[in-house]
Amino acid sequence: MVTALARPGRELAKQLLMIQLGAVTLVAAGMAATVSIQWGLSALIGGGIFVLANAVFAVCAFAFSGARAAKKVAASFYTGEVLKILITVVLFSIVYMYIQVELVPLKLTYLLALGINICAPVLFINNKK
Repeated sequence: MVTALARPGRELAKQLLMIQLGAVTLVAAGMAATVSIQWGLSALIGGGIFVLANAVFAVCAFAFSGARAAKKVAASFYTGEVLKILITVVLFSIVYMYIQVELVPLKLTYLLALGINICAPVLFINNKK
């Protein structure tokens, strides 16, 4: 019963991650085809950073469910958010220090994935009454 309550949220998170991954891949392929391979790779890295961090958050956020695990739910949600921020900072730091990237596509696809994260849940709202 408890697992059944969390299933819709897990499915929505999975759908959102798939939409983000698809959009990032499509934009990266488009940039690689139209501008240069370097732009496509930079776009893939920028969007990939967000998608990876968001996936870690989703795993942590839905690790527990139910009223009996309320403290665990809150703690895992908080832990997921902290990990998401740390992963984002660490990955951007690694990219800036060790990989030669174009900043425009890197930031644009990161912001694209962030925008999808903000706007896409509206598509999942069920208006049936």
